[in-house]
Amino acid sequence: MSLMEHGGVWPITSVAWTSNTSTCPKDFTMISITEDGATANFTRGFPMKSGYYLCYNKNLTGGMVVSDIQVISDKDSIPHGYCYIAEHLEQKATVSKKKRVCVRIVPVGSVDTAVLDIKVTAKSKMMLQHYTYVGDINSYVLWCRKGHFSSPIPKAKPRSLSLDMRTNSVEQPFALLPLRPSNPPQPQPPSKVSQRRHSLHPIDHFEKPADSSIQGITALDGVPFSLHPKFDVHADSVTPRLTSQLNSIRIKSVQDIENEYNYTFAVEESAAKRTRPSVPAGGASSAQ
Repeated sequence: MSLMEHGGVWPITSVAWTSNTSTCPKDFTMISITEDGATANFTRGFPMKSGYYLCYNKNLTGGMVVSDIQVISDKDSIPHGYCYIAEHLEQKATVSKKKRVCVRIVPVGSVDTAVLDIKVTAKSKMMLQHYTYVGDINSYVLWCRKGHFSSPIPKAKPRSLSLDMRTNSVEQPFALLPLRPSNPPQPQPPSKVSQRRHSLHPIDHFEKPADSSIQGITALDGVPFSLHPKFDVHADSVTPRLTSQLNSIRIKSVQDIENEYNYTFAVEESAAKRTRPSVPAGGASSAQ
């Protein structure tokens, strides 16, 4: 079972410095008191007019989490994949550069463990159970706790229903209203309707769009449909001629086709058997 399921602990998504509660960003928690009861102000030295505190955020909206946190000195180079924490300070306020806090921020789906909590203690022999020592800055010690986490289950946003949707119910039957096109076709006078459109009206009903727009008009609209007399088998003038042509057609059998197109290849065979005359080798020299 994850720590989040145990006690509702979310991973830390960001760590920063802040001067006080007024400069602390929204949704950030400022660590103002150490675990041993001291003020967690990291002020060090007389010239510094204002102090600074650590603060952290646990908002997973950005999809990033803090997987590790370290304290390095000014002589050390920042580790690969780490970055210095942000500073939300008052004007002319600065943070000491001798010891700096850096974090490793990764996408929430790339790791299963992250930093779950940060605590500060005064520089003493006090140990925090289940926490890991990070480092000391000025007179304070920084601790963190790592562990498994699980992202919060996203809640579905309530959808606003219209009055018609609220009144209608699945259990209550309701009559379906007929569909009405947004641009109904204009009525045409009966005298201008062609014979083709009259005969093909059931087919055109499925081929053309419901709004009778310009995309549904073809070049054949209004042209009457009729067969050429040459192909009209029902015409009396063409029937005798067509009958005589059909009677004159002779259906050939397989044997008739083989007899008509039979070819023996005799010429090719005789040409292949014909030998080419040879010339004697000494004939050319004697001719000279």
